[in-house]
Amino acid sequence: MTDRTPIVPVILSGGSGTRLWPMSRAELPKQMLALTAEETMLQLTAQRTPADAGFAAPVIVANVMHADLIEAQLGDVGATAQALILEPMARNTAPAIALAALAAGGGDAPLLVMPSDHVIADVPAFHDAIRAAMPMVEQGWLVTFGITPDAPETGYGYIQIGDPIGAGVHAVTRFVEKPPREAAEEMLARGDHAWNGGIFMFRADAYLTALERYAPDILTAAQEAMGRATHDGARILPDAQAFAGSPSDSIDYAVMEKAERVAIVPVSMGWSDLGSWDALHAISDCDGHGNACRGDVVAIDTADCLVRASAGKRVALVGVSDLIVVADGDDILILPRGRSQEVKRVIEAMKK
Repeated sequence: MTDRTPIVPVILSGGSGTRLWPMSRAELPKQMLALTAEETMLQLTAQRTPADAGFAAPVIVANVMHADLIEAQLGDVGATAQALILEPMARNTAPAIALAALAAGGGDAPLLVMPSDHVIADVPAFHDAIRAAMPMVEQGWLVTFGITPDAPETGYGYIQIGDPIGAGVHAVTRFVEKPPREAAEEMLARGDHAWNGGIFMFRADAYLTALERYAPDILTAAQEAMGRATHDGARILPDAQAFAGSPSDSIDYAVMEKAERVAIVPVSMGWSDLGSWDALHAISDCDGHGNACRGDVVAIDTADCLVRASAGKRVALVGVSDLIVVADGDDILILPRGRSQEVKRVIEAMKK
C-alpha cells in the first residue's frame, strides 16, 4: 500500500458502549478501556494503520466530552490525529463520516472507516483485504468488508456476496437486516453471505457524491456545520445548530443499501464487535477451567466464568459455573453466561 496515495483512517469513536456496563459508561465508553490487551480498544484501532504501511494520520470523530482522553490515549502509543472532530450531538454514522470526508478535503483521498471498539486479531489479513479493495476504491466504488461468518448469529446484519468484479472483490447483491435464527442458519449453509462488520473504504468524493444523491439533507447539514466550525489545533468543533439539522441515520441505510457501485471484500480476520460480555469471554484467554479472569479474582471449583474486578475490588467465587461477574466502583453485575445482551434491561431499569 506504500506506492499509492496514503489511506486516511477514519475512526468512529462516538459510541457509549452501554452493553459492557458497569465498566463501560457514557463518560468512559468501551473504546477507552483495555479489555483485550494492555492497550485500549481505541489505541489498538489506531495501531492497525501505521504510516509505514501506507496510512496517513487518522481523522477521529468523537463525543466532545472525550477529547482530552482521546488525545492522551493516542499520545501514549505515539499516535496523533490529523483531525479530531468533536460532534456536538450524536447523529449516527452517515453524518459522522460526512464530517470526516469533508475534513479530509473531500477529494479523491481513500478513506478507511473503522469503529473504534472492534477486535481484529489478524491484522495482516485485514491489510490484505484493504489492498484487494484499493483498485475498486480508486475507480469510485464504495467497498465494505464482509466478515466470514462462523455461526448463525442473529445480532448482525448480513451481506449477500455477488459476482466477482476483481481479485478478492465481489459485487454486493443485497444487504440483509438482522435475521431470525432460521434465516441466519440458511444463509450460513449457503455460504454466500457475510456479516456486516461496519468497516468501509471509499474515496471521500465518492461518499459525498453518494450522499448528495441519496441523503442530501445529511450532506447539507454536514457542509454547513463544517463551514461554521471552530478550530483549536487538531480539534474541529462543527457548528451545533447546523449539525442538529442533520437526520440521524446509519451509513448502511443512508448510502450503502441504495448506491449502485457497492462492492464487498470477504475476509476472515479474527473480528469481533465485542458487543457483550459473552463476546469478550469467547475471545479471551481462559484458564484450564474455562474462566477468563482479570483483576483481583479468586476462583475455587469454578468453571466457564468471566470475572472482572476493577482496581481496589476483590471478587471470590466458589462452586459456580457459567456466570458473568463484573465489579467496577460501587456497581456489581452478576448474570448467567449467555444472557449478557440483557444488560440493556438493567440500564433501562436504572433509568426509571
